[in-house]
Parts: sequence; C-alpha cells; structure tokens
Amino acid sequence: MAEAIVLAVSKIGTTLTEDATKAVIAKLSEKVTNLKELPRNVTRIQKELNMMNNVIQDFSTSDIRKYVIKGWIAEVRKLAYHVENIMDRYLYHAHQMQEEGKVMKFINGAKYIKIFNEVADDIVQIEKDIKQVKDLKEWSLTVEQLSENKDSNTKRQRSAGCLPELTKYEDLVGIEDNRRKLTKWLYTSEPHSTVITMSGMGGLGKTTLVRNVYEREKGNFPANAWIVVSQNYNIQDLLRNLLREITNRKQPPLANMDIYEVQDEINKKIKDTKCLIILDDVWDYEGYIKICNALQNLQESRIVITTRKEDVASLASSKCRLELQPLGDTDSFNLFCRRAFNNKEDYKCPSELMEVSTSIVRRCQGLPLAIASMGSLMSLRKETVHAWNQIYSQLKDEMLKKDNVRAILNLSYHDMPGDLRNCFLFCSMFPEDHSMSRESLVRLWVAEGFVGKKDGNNPEDVAEGNLMKLIHRNMLVIDEIDELGRVSTCKMHDIMRDLALSVAKEEMFGSASDNGTMMNMDT
Repeated sequence: MAEAIVLAVSKIGTTLTEDATKAVIAKLSEKVTNLKELPRNVTRIQKELNMMNNVIQDFSTSDIRKYVIKGWIAEVRKLAYHVENIMDRYLYHAHQMQEEGKVMKFINGAKYIKIFNEVADDIVQIEKDIKQVKDLKEWSLTVEQLSENKDSNTKRQRSAGCLPELTKYEDLVGIEDNRRKLTKWLYTSEPHSTVITMSGMGGLGKTTLVRNVYEREKGNFPANAWIVVSQNYNIQDLLRNLLREITNRKQPPLANMDIYEVQDEINKKIKDTKCLIILDDVWDYEGYIKICNALQNLQESRIVITTRKEDVASLASSKCRLELQPLGDTDSFNLFCRRAFNNKEDYKCPSELMEVSTSIVRRCQGLPLAIASMGSLMSLRKETVHAWNQIYSQLKDEMLKKDNVRAILNLSYHDMPGDLRNCFLFCSMFPEDHSMSRESLVRLWVAEGFVGKKDGNNPEDVAEGNLMKLIHRNMLVIDEIDELGRVSTCKMHDIMRDLALSVAKEEMFGSASDNGTMMNMDT
C-alpha cells in the first residue's frame, strides 16, 4: 500500500548522506537562500512521510475500503512520488555539477543557481503540500480507534515454508464425475482428431479440472502440449510455444522462423502422431481456427479447449461438450471446510461455527474460486463465533455493491497486511496468464522495497514467505513445482488479476495494459 512512501524516505536518506549534497550546499547556500535549510527541511519531510506510512499500515480491513480513506492514501502516494522525483533531480544535478567542476575547473554558476533554487523552492512547497494532505485527514479517527478488533484479528499461525493444502489434487471436490467423463472422451475409438470443450463462467474451475486430467494422462500420448491462449494472443507466439511443447523444449531457437516455417515444423513433428493438446482460456473462434491450420496431420489426437464463450464451446460435437455448473451444497461446504479447517482431522467444522459457515458458503453460490478464497481467508481467523460473524457481516456489505465473486475477492484483498497487498498488486503488472518465476518475484519485491528484514529474516526469506502466503490465500496459483518440492512458477487467475488491476489504478500503485498501449494515470 505504501511502498512509494518507503522508497521516497529511502531516497531522502540517501540524498542527505551524499557527498554531492554537502558540496552543493557548501558552494551555493549563500546564493540560494532556501538551500542552506535543505537538510532540516528534508529531515522534516522524512519524519512526516514515515508517520503517514505508519498510519496507512494501521488502517483496518473495513476502514481501508472507505472511499475517503482510499482517496487520502492516493494523495499520500502521489506526494511520495513527487518527493522521490525531486530527490532524483537534485542528486542528478549535484553530481553533474561536481563532475563539471573537476573537469573544467569552474562551475557554470548561473545555470546551477537557477536549477537548485527551483529544487529548494520545490522542497519548501512539498512541506506545504504535506500539511494540506494532513489537514485532509482531520475527519479521521485516531489510530487506536482505526485498529481492528483484537478478537477478529487474531490469526492462526501457519508455516510459510511448505506448500498449502490447496495444491493437492486429491483435495479437489465435486469434480470426479466430470473427470471420468473427460478421461473417457480422450480414449474413444474415434479414428480422427477430436475436439473436446470445457465451458463455463470464470471461477468454476475449468482449468483446474483439465489440468488434473492432463497431468494424469499426458504420458499416454507420444506428443502433448498445454497452450494458454487468453484474450490478447499472438498467433505466432502461440505456435512457437506449441512447437516447443511437443518437442519437449528441445527445439533450437525459433526467433528467425516466420509463422509459415513454424507451421511446417509443427506438421513434421506431429505427422501421424497421437497428440494431446490443451488450448486453455480460448476467447474467440478465430483463435482456434488459426491454430488448427498448423495441425493438419493429426490422427487419433485430442484437442481440449477451455472457454467462457458459447460459440467457442460449439466447436465440439454435442457428445464432447462439457459445461461446468456450480458446485452443489454438499461439495461447496466440503471445499470450504478443506480450506478453512485444514489443520483439523477430516476438516471438520466446529459445531458452533456451523451456522455462520453455512451462510458464508451459501453466499459463494457454488463457485470454487470464491469458496476457496473465503475458506482460505477464514482459516486465518480465530475460531470464535464473534470473529467469524464480523467477517460475514463485512462480506454482506461488500455484496451490496459488487457481484458475489468480486465482493469475495475484494474482501480477501483488503484482509491482507500492507506489504502483502503491495506484492499482490505488483503481480498484476505482468501480462495476463504470465508464468511468474519464484526467484524473479522475490528479487523484484525486494528491489521495489516491498519487503525488508523481519524477525531476524533477510528480505529474500520474507519475500518467499509472502509468496507462500499469497498462494495459501488463493491470490496466486501454483504453476510448476521444482525437483525439491518448492514453487518454481506461479500465475494469477484472470479474475484475480482484473481485481488487482482496478485496485492498482484506484490506489495510484500502477497501471498495465495487455494491448501494448500505454495507460495514463492522473498523477
């Protein structure tokens, strides 16, 4: 939430300790009146920003959703960005002045007097802006009044070093009949290639079901591939990925091959070969047709498509179409208990929580993504009726403004602490369906200042812990596991990413576009 403030404070601290800063003040303070006050002014700014950062971190789950609070946080973030820009400008010209002084034995006095006079004036103005932003918050309560109820905020401790239960396929519920049906279709006696479609709204678990079957059965097909298509696809990139998959990634670099050469190579590799090809998240009919142009020699092969679109689902014959439906009451409750009570034997719901648990599950309307998210959220709460009823009350309030899935995900987002929210929002800056490396995410989070040392752990360990927390909360999904059983890559569900993008823009965190265009933010 407040990473911009952290970075701005860090930049101020760096500026004050720079030799270049001291040299500029010594040389120009007589001519630039405000410059001699720079150290004192920036120290005051540093303290003010630190205090604002602390206030933001103390906001509770319910308060952070109030429009007036969100507006104030956005103003603080903009202010911090402005401070950082001023510090960057100051340091750049300070170093430049030093270098010119060394090389040319003189300083272009008039030029730098003008520059540093403007910088010094900006610093003075920033102090006024800070006072104005502080005044905007006079309506707020004290930090003690804003803090969460201690009972509802009591967390159940959980190890961040192991994979959460939600990653185990045997823990999936309500999919057995559909899994058997899909598996049966893969082995029909149809001599020609067969298209199978799995359709339904977002959050029903289409990809989870197909991935489960694919991992079980792909060894029975000489060639297999899993290709994510998504809304904004590039057909040449998709075909290159397809070629890499069916050749077990042993294919030499394809950068110099045009689309027709890639198509020819695919046809050579799969000629008269039994293939299993998954086209995940197909949004339009045309995308499938373009890919099929490269699949001319398939025999007894199976192409499985997951989609939200009815016209894409109609690519399969009626006997090979599966439209997922929401889970029934029993399966919904079982899935919720597996997430909420995964530390209990048989995932049994305590009798005193049965009523509120049933109410929460009913609000999820049978959508696995929503159920799993709420279950993961409740698993972090103390098991008291009061604490759970508080969360359920917040959930009902959210649902007055948004659709059910968005309301549940919004509640899950605002329940996270500030550093975890920053890490989550940062993931939305990657393209849709992008596979994110664990190692890269950890380094990027540390570099961005989202995590620091905590409880004796170094920033990298804290960042890895944050990754596991996001996975446990269902905010990120495990994509691949390495040979040591650790998360290798992960992804963000597209519904979750839509939420993150809207929040990131609203809170002035950042903005991303999948169509290759720049998006303007009102900063």
